[in-house]
Amino acid sequence: MEEKHKKIIDKLIKYKQEDILKTIDKFSNEEKENILNQIENINFEQLEKLYKKIDVKKEDKCIKIEPIEYIEKENISIEEKEKYNQIGTKTIKEEKYAVVTMAGGQGTRLGHNGPKGTFDFGLDSHKSIFEILCENLKEAYEKYKIYVPWYIMTSKENNKETKEFFEKNNFFDYPREKIIFFTQEQLPMLNEKGKLIIDENKDIKQAADGHGGIFVSMRKDNIVEDMKKRNIEWVYIGGVDNILAKMVDSVFVGLAIEQKVLAAGKSAVKACPEEKVGVFCKKNGKPSVVEYSEITKEMSEERDVNGQLKFGESHLLCNLFNIDAIDEISKDKLPYHAAYKKCNYINNNGELIIVDKPNAYKFEAFLFDAFESLDKITVLRVRRKEEFAPIKNAEGKDSPETARELYNKFHKIGG
Repeated sequence: MEEKHKKIIDKLIKYKQEDILKTIDKFSNEEKENILNQIENINFEQLEKLYKKIDVKKEDKCIKIEPIEYIEKENISIEEKEKYNQIGTKTIKEEKYAVVTMAGGQGTRLGHNGPKGTFDFGLDSHKSIFEILCENLKEAYEKYKIYVPWYIMTSKENNKETKEFFEKNNFFDYPREKIIFFTQEQLPMLNEKGKLIIDENKDIKQAADGHGGIFVSMRKDNIVEDMKKRNIEWVYIGGVDNILAKMVDSVFVGLAIEQKVLAAGKSAVKACPEEKVGVFCKKNGKPSVVEYSEITKEMSEERDVNGQLKFGESHLLCNLFNIDAIDEISKDKLPYHAAYKKCNYINNNGELIIVDKPNAYKFEAFLFDAFESLDKITVLRVRRKEEFAPIKNAEGKDSPETARELYNKFHKIGG
């Protein structure tokens, strides 16, 4: 054991992380052992590279950002829509379709102590987000007579509680063998000096590696292999918090197949030019999503000959991927982006410091960076009021109140 500890300490010294030894000096032997075991599994070389990139200004690589073509669902003719519906329906009925829900987050911002998917957002029925999503799949069963496999990505933080919630609710009467859980990867957070952080639980502070980490997680937990064994060809990947997500959409599937693309995404027109959302675009001719902070005010307000915003296709995190694309993308990690966050920590005196402003970096990958590895994707513009009611904030925009209103209106509840 001493030899093992020496190797870990040498590792800390090599990467100039030995300060953490002062922090854990006052811990019990069991707590120290726990921390050292966690340190043993950290890829310090990767962390060092990520930290060094934080303050490096992006070089101007002459990135050319252009609008991307899209298809408006409302403008598809009845004949075309029926053709796409038949193609998609065939794929679904042949059990070549699966759904993945990214549910690694907690409901902290909503004032909810637990996984976000377990949140009761105020319907008269008191149904949780998970139950609403499951109803979406049960409706698909009524339509196609097929139970679509449902893969749910949890996090190390909420995996146990999520599974217990499903058990307690009898999997919402969906076949248990059709619900498969897997966990998202994590990366340690670093303070402003690039050092590891001990959190209030006396653990190395880690954070989920962003929705772009889903592909690597799917490979690591043999989800890609499982899908291949089930002969899955098309996979819907979406977030847990959109209660109007149409997770089994035969027209969307058929359109992607007919256009011979390996990925597709749903968009909704921006509410206004200033709306802070990522939008579909082309970067140097490749499909991509550009963050609102990456385009100028002039670009965000620019309109085409029809008066439509040129950069107006909001990325809804409702995406479709061919299994071959997932297989290829999952072989390598997508690039990580640094986010500046608040993080409580234990200092060298063993005191818990509660912070009120950002003081640490988390590293996350973005799912839409995967689009840039493809030559073409299909973007389908849908109506917000029909397919997008996210629950992200406790109040105001994208809150339980706004989502509830959209949900009730769509389902014609309460007049």
